[in-house]
Amino acid sequence: MNNLKTYLTLCLIFCFALVVHAQKFGYINSQLLVDQIPQVKEAKAELETLQKQFEKEAQDKFNNLQTQYQALGRKQEQGEISPKQLEVEAQQLEAERLKIAKFQQDRQQQLQEKSETLMSPIREMINEAIRTVAQENDYAYIFDNSTGVILYADEMTDVSNLVRAKLGIAN
Repeated sequence: MNNLKTYLTLCLIFCFALVVHAQKFGYINSQLLVDQIPQVKEAKAELETLQKQFEKEAQDKFNNLQTQYQALGRKQEQGEISPKQLEVEAQQLEAERLKIAKFQQDRQQQLQEKSETLMSPIREMINEAIRTVAQENDYAYIFDNSTGVILYADEMTDVSNLVRAKLGIAN
């Protein structure tokens, strides 16, 4: 009876080992991969250009507002403006300052939306390449080691080159 239990236990361990061994695992470094994709470089350049344009617009508006504040200060120093009129113009300038702040927020949101519009198809392209590599090479799992989740990875399981090839990126 003891021999039968030992035999069955060994059989179960052997079967479990076969099942575990049959699964293939791979990993990639998605950050390095993303940095090598030409479309990402183009998207970053476009976003940088747009950001500089938005910053210039905001700076121009701010400079104009600052000039108006200085002009109002000169009028006050020279006694060319009544206290009531000073208060009205100061309120108008404050309203303009709030508009500029809103303008900057709106531009920041537009920049984020543009980033999502440009990067979403690239992320989908990468995910599709990863799925294809996994299916073609019978990988059960592919991990991303750029996130720091993997504690150990055999370099032989790095499938980054296969994904680069699928994306048409030279090594």
